[in-house]
Amino acid sequence: MRYMATYDMMETLRNANQWLGATALSFASYPIFSMTPNPAFQWMAAWGQVTERTFERMLAKPDWGIHAFTCEDGKDHLVSIDTVVEKPFGNLLHFSVPGRRKMARKILLVAPMSGHYATLLRSTVKSLLVDCEVYVTDWHNSRDIPVSEGKFDVEDYALYLAEFMREMGPDTHVVAVCQPVPLALAATAYLAEQEPKAQPRSLILIGGPVDPDANPTEVTDFGRRVTMGQLEQTMIQRVGFKYPGVGRKVYPGMLQLASFISMNGETHAKAFSDQIGAVARGEASDHDRHNRFYDEYLAVMDMPAEFYLSTVERIFKGLEIAKNEFTIEGRHVDIGKIDSVAVMTVEGGKDDISAPGQCIAALDLLTGLSDDKKNSHLEPEAGHYGIFAGSSWRNNIRPLVLKFIDANNKKPSKAANKNEAA
Repeated sequence: MRYMATYDMMETLRNANQWLGATALSFASYPIFSMTPNPAFQWMAAWGQVTERTFERMLAKPDWGIHAFTCEDGKDHLVSIDTVVEKPFGNLLHFSVPGRRKMARKILLVAPMSGHYATLLRSTVKSLLVDCEVYVTDWHNSRDIPVSEGKFDVEDYALYLAEFMREMGPDTHVVAVCQPVPLALAATAYLAEQEPKAQPRSLILIGGPVDPDANPTEVTDFGRRVTMGQLEQTMIQRVGFKYPGVGRKVYPGMLQLASFISMNGETHAKAFSDQIGAVARGEASDHDRHNRFYDEYLAVMDMPAEFYLSTVERIFKGLEIAKNEFTIEGRHVDIGKIDSVAVMTVEGGKDDISAPGQCIAALDLLTGLSDDKKNSHLEPEAGHYGIFAGSSWRNNIRPLVLKFIDANNKKPSKAANKNEAA
Protein backbone atom coordinates (compact mmCIF):
# COMPACT_ATOMS: atom_id res chain seq x y z
CA MET A 1 0.00 0.00 0.00
CA ARG A 2 3.00 2.29 0.31
CA TYR A 3 2.76 5.32 -2.02
CA MET A 4 -0.57 4.08 -3.40
CA ALA A 5 -2.45 6.79 -1.49
CA THR A 6 -0.37 9.56 -3.07
CA TYR A 7 -0.98 8.11 -6.54
CA ASP A 8 -4.73 8.12 -5.94
CA MET A 9 -4.51 11.63 -4.47
CA MET A 10 -2.90 12.93 -7.68
CA GLU A 11 -5.63 11.29 -9.73
CA THR A 12 -8.25 12.79 -7.41
CA LEU A 13 -6.80 16.28 -7.88
CA ARG A 14 -6.72 15.83 -11.63
CA ASN A 15 -10.31 14.61 -11.63
CA ALA A 16 -11.42 17.49 -9.38
CA ASN A 17 -9.83 20.13 -11.62
CA GLN A 18 -11.43 18.61 -14.70
CA TRP A 19 -14.80 18.69 -12.88
CA LEU A 20 -14.29 22.32 -11.78
CA GLY A 21 -13.56 23.32 -15.35
CA ALA A 22 -16.64 21.50 -16.67
CA THR A 23 -18.79 23.04 -13.92
CA ALA A 24 -17.57 26.58 -14.61
CA LEU A 25 -18.17 26.13 -18.34
CA SER A 26 -21.69 24.76 -17.85
CA PHE A 27 -22.70 27.36 -15.26
CA ALA A 28 -21.30 30.41 -17.07
CA SER A 29 -22.79 29.25 -20.39
CA TYR A 30 -26.34 29.30 -19.05
CA PRO A 31 -28.41 31.29 -21.62
CA ILE A 32 -29.81 33.80 -19.14
CA PHE A 33 -26.33 35.19 -18.46
CA SER A 34 -26.08 36.35 -22.09
CA MET A 35 -28.44 39.18 -21.08
CA THR A 36 -25.78 40.48 -18.66
CA PRO A 37 -23.42 43.08 -20.21
CA ASN A 38 -20.62 42.11 -17.79
CA PRO A 39 -18.01 39.94 -19.62
CA ALA A 40 -17.18 38.05 -16.42
CA PHE A 41 -19.34 35.08 -17.42
CA GLN A 42 -17.63 34.85 -20.82
CA TRP A 43 -14.26 34.72 -19.12
CA MET A 44 -15.50 32.15 -16.58
CA ALA A 45 -16.78 29.95 -19.40
CA ALA A 46 -13.48 30.35 -21.26
CA TRP A 47 -11.50 29.45 -18.14
CA GLY A 48 -13.70 26.40 -17.62
CA GLN A 49 -13.32 25.22 -21.21
CA VAL A 50 -9.53 25.49 -21.17
CA THR A 51 -9.24 23.95 -17.69
CA GLU A 52 -11.50 20.99 -18.46
CA ARG A 53 -9.64 20.18 -21.65
CA THR A 54 -6.27 20.57 -19.95
CA PHE A 55 -6.92 18.04 -17.19
CA GLU A 56 -8.92 15.70 -19.40
CA ARG A 57 -6.00 15.30 -21.84
CA MET A 58 -3.73 13.99 -19.07
CA LEU A 59 -5.75 10.77 -19.00
CA ALA A 60 -6.22 10.01 -22.70
CA LYS A 61 -3.83 8.35 -25.12
CA PRO A 62 -3.71 10.47 -28.31
CA ASP A 63 -4.70 8.96 -31.62
CA TRP A 64 -2.11 8.75 -34.39
CA GLY A 65 -4.43 10.66 -36.70
CA ILE A 66 -2.71 9.28 -39.80
CA HIS A 67 -5.51 7.99 -41.99
CA ALA A 68 -4.47 8.61 -45.60
CA PHE A 69 -2.02 10.46 -47.82
CA THR A 70 -1.37 11.02 -51.50
CA CYS A 71 1.27 8.75 -53.04
CA GLU A 72 3.43 9.12 -56.13
CA ASP A 73 0.65 7.73 -58.31
CA GLY A 74 -1.49 10.77 -57.44
CA LYS A 75 -4.05 8.66 -55.58
CA ASP A 76 -5.08 8.91 -51.94
CA HIS A 77 -4.14 5.73 -50.10
CA LEU A 78 -5.49 4.67 -46.72
CA VAL A 79 -3.02 3.99 -43.92
CA SER A 80 -3.47 0.84 -41.85
CA ILE A 81 -1.74 0.62 -38.46
CA ASP A 82 -0.97 -3.06 -37.89
CA THR A 83 0.53 -4.73 -34.84
CA VAL A 84 3.48 -6.86 -35.93
CA VAL A 85 4.75 -7.90 -32.47
CA GLU A 86 2.63 -7.67 -29.33
CA LYS A 87 4.32 -7.71 -25.94
CA PRO A 88 3.30 -6.70 -22.39
CA PHE A 89 5.25 -3.43 -22.25
CA GLY A 90 5.20 -2.40 -25.89
CA ASN A 91 4.20 -3.36 -29.42
CA LEU A 92 5.85 -3.08 -32.80
CA LEU A 93 3.52 -1.23 -35.17
CA HIS A 94 3.64 -1.09 -38.96
CA PHE A 95 2.12 1.83 -40.86
CA SER A 96 1.16 -0.10 -43.96
CA VAL A 97 -0.26 1.52 -47.09
CA PRO A 98 -2.37 -0.99 -49.04
CA GLY A 99 -2.16 -0.55 -52.80
CA ARG A 100 1.15 1.29 -52.76
CA ARG A 101 4.29 -0.24 -54.22
CA LYS A 102 6.66 -1.58 -51.60
CA MET A 103 9.18 1.04 -50.49
CA ALA A 104 12.90 0.21 -50.71
CA ARG A 105 13.62 1.82 -47.35
CA LYS A 106 12.39 -0.03 -44.24
CA ILE A 107 12.67 2.04 -41.05
CA LEU A 108 12.26 1.11 -37.40
CA LEU A 109 11.51 4.35 -35.54
CA VAL A 110 12.36 3.86 -31.87
CA ALA A 111 10.17 6.12 -29.74
CA PRO A 112 11.25 7.27 -26.28
CA MET A 113 9.79 5.85 -23.08
CA SER A 114 10.16 9.13 -21.24
CA GLY A 115 6.68 10.25 -20.24
CA HIS A 116 4.93 10.85 -23.54
CA TYR A 117 3.32 8.37 -25.90
CA ALA A 118 4.91 7.33 -29.19
CA THR A 119 2.39 9.63 -30.91
CA LEU A 120 4.77 12.46 -30.04
CA LEU A 121 6.58 11.31 -33.20
CA ARG A 122 3.46 11.68 -35.33
CA SER A 123 4.96 14.34 -37.62
CA THR A 124 8.16 12.30 -37.93
CA VAL A 125 6.16 9.25 -39.00
CA LYS A 126 4.21 11.31 -41.54
CA SER A 127 7.38 12.72 -43.08
CA LEU A 128 9.00 9.28 -43.42
CA LEU A 129 5.88 7.45 -44.55
CA VAL A 130 5.99 9.19 -47.93
CA ASP A 131 9.22 7.43 -48.94
CA CYS A 132 9.59 4.53 -46.50
CA GLU A 133 8.00 1.50 -44.90
CA VAL A 134 7.68 2.75 -41.33
CA TYR A 135 7.60 0.67 -38.15
CA VAL A 136 7.32 2.24 -34.68
CA THR A 137 7.81 1.05 -31.10
CA ASP A 138 4.57 1.77 -29.22
CA TRP A 139 5.25 1.64 -25.48
CA HIS A 140 2.36 0.93 -23.12
CA ASN A 141 1.24 2.96 -20.12
CA SER A 142 2.55 1.11 -17.06
CA ARG A 143 -0.61 1.78 -15.06
CA ASP A 144 -2.39 -0.62 -17.44
CA ILE A 145 0.13 -3.49 -17.14
CA PRO A 146 -0.66 -6.05 -14.39
CA VAL A 147 2.05 -6.73 -11.80
CA SER A 148 2.02 -10.37 -12.94
CA GLU A 149 3.83 -9.31 -16.14
CA GLY A 150 6.96 -8.66 -14.06
CA LYS A 151 9.61 -5.93 -14.27
CA PHE A 152 10.83 -3.81 -17.16
CA ASP A 153 14.23 -2.10 -16.94
CA VAL A 154 16.89 -0.87 -19.37
CA GLU A 155 18.04 -4.42 -20.13
CA ASP A 156 14.49 -5.48 -20.96
CA TYR A 157 14.14 -2.40 -23.18
CA ALA A 158 17.28 -3.35 -25.10
CA LEU A 159 16.05 -6.94 -25.47
CA TYR A 160 12.72 -5.68 -26.81
CA LEU A 161 14.58 -3.63 -29.43
CA ALA A 162 16.72 -6.62 -30.36
CA GLU A 163 13.58 -8.73 -30.81
CA PHE A 164 11.94 -6.05 -32.96
CA MET A 165 15.07 -5.80 -35.15
CA ARG A 166 15.16 -9.57 -35.45
CA GLU A 167 11.51 -9.65 -36.49
CA MET A 168 11.99 -6.96 -39.15
CA GLY A 169 15.08 -8.55 -40.68
CA PRO A 170 18.57 -7.33 -41.67
CA ASP A 171 17.36 -4.87 -44.32
CA THR A 172 16.13 -2.54 -41.55
CA HIS A 173 17.33 0.99 -40.81
CA VAL A 174 16.89 1.96 -37.16
CA VAL A 175 16.15 5.58 -36.26
CA ALA A 176 16.31 6.14 -32.47
CA VAL A 177 15.08 9.44 -31.05
CA CYS A 178 16.29 10.93 -27.75
CA GLN A 179 16.16 8.67 -24.67
CA PRO A 180 16.44 5.26 -26.44
CA VAL A 181 19.61 6.23 -28.36
CA PRO A 182 22.10 4.52 -25.98
CA LEU A 183 19.86 1.45 -25.65
CA ALA A 184 19.43 1.16 -29.43
CA LEU A 185 23.23 1.19 -29.63
CA ALA A 186 23.41 -1.53 -26.96
CA ALA A 187 20.72 -3.65 -28.68
CA THR A 188 22.64 -3.48 -31.98
CA ALA A 189 25.86 -4.50 -30.21
CA TYR A 190 23.96 -7.36 -28.55
CA LEU A 191 22.88 -8.64 -31.97
CA ALA A 192 26.40 -8.15 -33.34
CA GLU A 193 27.61 -10.75 -30.84
CA GLN A 194 24.59 -13.04 -30.61
CA GLU A 195 23.09 -12.95 -34.13
CA PRO A 196 25.26 -10.97 -36.58
CA LYS A 197 22.89 -11.70 -39.47
CA ALA A 198 20.02 -9.96 -37.62
CA GLN A 199 21.81 -6.61 -37.39
CA PRO A 200 20.19 -3.66 -39.18
CA ARG A 201 21.76 -1.98 -42.21
CA SER A 202 22.16 1.35 -40.45
CA LEU A 203 21.60 3.06 -37.13
CA ILE A 204 20.63 6.75 -36.97
CA LEU A 205 20.96 8.20 -33.46
CA ILE A 206 19.10 11.48 -32.92
CA GLY A 207 19.77 13.64 -29.86
CA GLY A 208 20.39 10.95 -27.26
CA PRO A 209 22.53 10.79 -24.08
CA VAL A 210 25.23 8.30 -25.05
CA ASP A 211 27.68 10.23 -22.84
CA PRO A 212 25.71 12.62 -20.58
CA ASP A 213 28.95 14.06 -19.17
CA ALA A 214 30.21 15.16 -22.60
CA ASN A 215 28.18 18.37 -22.31
CA PRO A 216 26.08 18.49 -19.11
CA THR A 217 22.57 20.03 -19.10
CA GLU A 218 19.99 20.67 -16.40
CA VAL A 219 18.68 17.15 -17.00
CA THR A 220 22.05 15.45 -16.50
CA ASP A 221 22.91 17.70 -13.56
CA PHE A 222 19.70 16.60 -11.83
CA GLY A 223 20.79 12.99 -12.15
CA ARG A 224 24.08 13.91 -10.49
CA ARG A 225 22.59 15.97 -7.65
CA VAL A 226 20.16 13.39 -6.25
CA THR A 227 20.87 9.96 -4.82
CA MET A 228 19.03 6.84 -5.93
CA GLY A 229 17.42 6.66 -2.50
CA GLN A 230 16.07 10.20 -2.87
CA LEU A 231 14.69 9.42 -6.31
CA GLU A 232 12.91 6.30 -5.11
CA GLN A 233 11.46 8.10 -2.09
CA THR A 234 10.23 11.17 -3.97
CA MET A 235 9.44 10.00 -7.50
CA ILE A 236 8.19 6.41 -7.25
CA GLN A 237 4.58 5.55 -6.41
CA ARG A 238 2.30 2.55 -6.73
CA VAL A 239 -0.59 2.47 -9.19
CA GLY A 240 -3.95 2.89 -7.49
CA PHE A 241 -6.98 0.62 -7.57
CA LYS A 242 -8.55 2.32 -10.60
CA TYR A 243 -6.21 0.71 -13.16
CA PRO A 244 -5.24 -2.86 -14.18
CA GLY A 245 -1.67 -2.25 -12.99
CA VAL A 246 -2.77 -1.76 -9.38
CA GLY A 247 0.22 -2.07 -7.05
CA ARG A 248 2.87 -1.70 -9.78
CA LYS A 249 5.69 0.71 -8.93
CA VAL A 250 5.85 3.56 -11.44
CA TYR A 251 7.22 7.01 -12.06
CA PRO A 252 3.80 8.68 -12.60
CA GLY A 253 3.12 10.60 -15.76
CA MET A 254 1.70 13.54 -13.85
CA LEU A 255 4.92 13.91 -11.85
CA GLN A 256 6.86 13.86 -15.10
CA LEU A 257 4.53 16.46 -16.56
CA ALA A 258 5.08 18.70 -13.56
CA SER A 259 8.83 18.44 -14.19
CA PHE A 260 8.43 19.25 -17.88
CA ILE A 261 6.28 22.32 -17.17
CA SER A 262 8.53 23.61 -14.38
CA MET A 263 11.43 23.89 -16.84
CA ASN A 264 9.51 26.57 -18.78
CA GLY A 265 6.84 27.61 -16.30
CA GLU A 266 6.41 31.22 -17.45
CA THR A 267 6.06 30.20 -21.09
CA HIS A 268 3.34 27.65 -20.30
CA ALA A 269 1.49 30.04 -17.97
CA LYS A 270 1.39 32.70 -20.69
CA ALA A 271 0.23 30.17 -23.29
CA PHE A 272 -2.73 29.16 -21.13
CA SER A 273 -3.71 32.72 -20.20
CA ASP A 274 -3.54 33.69 -23.89
CA GLN A 275 -5.73 30.72 -24.80
CA ILE A 276 -8.35 31.68 -22.22
CA GLY A 277 -8.46 35.16 -23.76
CA ALA A 278 -8.75 33.70 -27.25
CA VAL A 279 -11.64 31.46 -26.20
CA ALA A 280 -13.43 34.38 -24.50
CA ARG A 281 -13.10 36.49 -27.66
CA GLY A 282 -14.28 33.62 -29.88
CA GLU A 283 -10.94 33.40 -31.68
CA ALA A 284 -10.01 29.84 -30.63
CA SER A 285 -10.90 26.61 -32.37
CA ASP A 286 -10.88 22.93 -31.45
CA HIS A 287 -7.73 22.25 -33.47
CA ASP A 288 -5.89 25.55 -33.24
CA ARG A 289 -2.16 25.70 -32.65
CA HIS A 290 -2.48 25.77 -28.85
CA ASN A 291 -4.77 22.73 -28.69
CA ARG A 292 -2.77 20.73 -31.21
CA PHE A 293 0.38 21.19 -29.15
CA TYR A 294 -1.04 20.74 -25.65
CA ASP A 295 -3.34 17.83 -26.54
CA GLU A 296 -0.11 15.90 -27.17
CA TYR A 297 2.11 17.57 -24.56
CA LEU A 298 -0.31 17.01 -21.67
CA ALA A 299 -1.00 13.36 -22.54
CA VAL A 300 1.47 11.54 -20.31
CA MET A 301 2.02 7.92 -19.37
CA ASP A 302 3.42 6.21 -16.30
CA MET A 303 6.91 4.76 -16.64
CA PRO A 304 7.97 1.47 -14.97
CA ALA A 305 9.89 2.31 -11.80
CA GLU A 306 12.65 -0.18 -12.70
CA PHE A 307 13.16 1.45 -16.06
CA TYR A 308 13.30 4.99 -14.70
CA LEU A 309 15.64 4.14 -11.83
CA SER A 310 17.96 1.94 -13.91
CA THR A 311 18.15 4.65 -16.60
CA VAL A 312 19.32 7.20 -14.04
CA GLU A 313 21.64 4.79 -12.24
CA ARG A 314 23.22 3.02 -15.22
CA ILE A 315 23.03 5.49 -18.13
CA PHE A 316 23.43 8.85 -16.35
CA LYS A 317 25.25 8.09 -13.10
CA GLY A 318 27.21 4.95 -13.95
CA LEU A 319 27.82 5.96 -17.58
CA GLU A 320 27.75 2.29 -18.55
CA ILE A 321 27.16 3.03 -22.24
CA ALA A 322 29.70 5.86 -22.34
CA LYS A 323 32.31 3.59 -20.76
CA ASN A 324 31.27 0.57 -22.86
CA GLU A 325 30.48 -1.37 -19.67
CA PHE A 326 26.79 -2.12 -20.27
CA THR A 327 25.62 -5.66 -19.49
CA ILE A 328 22.53 -7.65 -20.42
CA GLU A 329 21.66 -10.64 -18.27
CA GLY A 330 25.13 -10.54 -16.76
CA ARG A 331 26.98 -10.53 -20.09
CA HIS A 332 29.04 -7.58 -21.26
CA VAL A 333 27.70 -5.97 -24.44
CA ASP A 334 30.74 -4.73 -26.36
CA ILE A 335 29.82 -1.83 -28.64
CA GLY A 336 33.14 -2.32 -30.40
CA LYS A 337 31.73 -5.55 -31.87
CA ILE A 338 29.57 -3.53 -34.26
CA ASP A 339 31.55 -3.69 -37.49
CA SER A 340 29.08 -3.68 -40.38
CA VAL A 341 26.22 -1.35 -39.32
CA ALA A 342 26.57 2.20 -40.63
CA VAL A 343 26.00 4.72 -37.82
CA MET A 344 24.97 8.37 -38.09
CA THR A 345 24.44 10.82 -35.22
CA VAL A 346 22.28 13.95 -35.32
CA GLU A 347 22.48 16.77 -32.76
CA GLY A 348 20.87 20.16 -32.30
CA GLY A 349 23.03 23.18 -31.57
CA LYS A 350 20.38 24.56 -29.17
CA ASP A 351 19.35 21.25 -27.62
CA ASP A 352 18.97 21.81 -23.86
CA ILE A 353 18.01 18.17 -23.13
CA SER A 354 20.77 16.20 -24.88
CA ALA A 355 23.34 18.88 -25.66
CA PRO A 356 25.80 18.63 -28.58
CA GLY A 357 28.55 16.16 -27.76
CA GLN A 358 26.38 13.68 -25.88
CA CYS A 359 25.18 11.79 -28.97
CA ILE A 360 28.25 12.01 -31.22
CA ALA A 361 30.17 10.26 -28.42
CA ALA A 362 28.74 7.03 -29.86
CA LEU A 363 31.13 7.21 -32.80
CA ASP A 364 34.19 6.96 -30.52
CA LEU A 365 32.79 3.75 -29.01
CA LEU A 366 32.51 2.10 -32.43
CA THR A 367 36.12 0.94 -32.54
CA GLY A 368 35.30 -1.97 -34.84
CA LEU A 369 33.61 0.20 -37.45
CA SER A 370 35.50 1.79 -40.31
CA ASP A 371 35.37 5.57 -40.67
CA ASP A 372 33.49 5.39 -43.95
CA LYS A 373 30.59 3.80 -42.02
CA LYS A 374 30.39 6.72 -39.58
CA ASN A 375 28.67 10.05 -40.10
CA SER A 376 27.46 12.96 -37.99
CA HIS A 377 25.40 16.11 -38.41
CA LEU A 378 24.96 19.16 -36.19
CA GLU A 379 21.91 21.34 -36.89
CA PRO A 380 23.08 24.72 -35.48
CA GLU A 381 19.71 26.40 -34.87
CA ALA A 382 17.65 23.38 -33.81
CA GLY A 383 16.49 22.63 -30.29
CA HIS A 384 15.67 19.19 -28.95
CA TYR A 385 12.23 18.89 -30.55
CA GLY A 386 13.42 20.46 -33.80
CA ILE A 387 15.88 17.70 -34.66
CA PHE A 388 13.10 15.16 -35.20
CA ALA A 389 10.12 17.42 -35.99
CA GLY A 390 9.45 20.85 -37.42
CA SER A 391 11.22 22.74 -40.19
CA SER A 392 14.76 21.75 -39.21
CA TRP A 393 13.85 18.09 -39.51
CA ARG A 394 11.82 18.46 -42.70
CA ASN A 395 14.15 20.77 -44.62
CA ASN A 396 17.62 19.78 -43.47
CA ILE A 397 17.86 16.64 -41.35
CA ARG A 398 15.38 14.30 -43.04
CA PRO A 399 17.04 14.59 -46.49
CA LEU A 400 20.43 13.78 -44.95
CA VAL A 401 19.00 10.79 -43.07
CA LEU A 402 17.40 9.39 -46.22
CA LYS A 403 20.62 9.93 -48.18
CA PHE A 404 22.56 8.07 -45.49
CA ILE A 405 20.04 5.22 -45.58
CA ASP A 406 20.26 4.97 -49.37
CA ALA A 407 24.05 4.89 -49.22
CA ASN A 408 23.89 1.89 -46.88
CA ASN A 409 20.84 0.05 -48.20
CA LYS A 410 22.77 -2.78 -49.80
CA LYS A 411 23.69 -5.96 -48.02
CA PRO A 412 27.33 -5.80 -46.82
CA SER A 413 29.73 -8.40 -48.15
CA LYS A 414 30.81 -11.22 -45.87
CA ALA A 415 34.36 -9.95 -45.93
CA ALA A 416 33.17 -6.71 -44.39
CA ASN A 417 31.55 -8.50 -41.49
CA LYS A 418 34.35 -9.58 -39.17
CA ASN A 419 32.04 -11.23 -36.62
CA GLU A 420 30.40 -13.38 -39.31
CA ALA A 421 33.72 -14.26 -40.88
CA ALA A 422 35.08 -15.27 -37.51
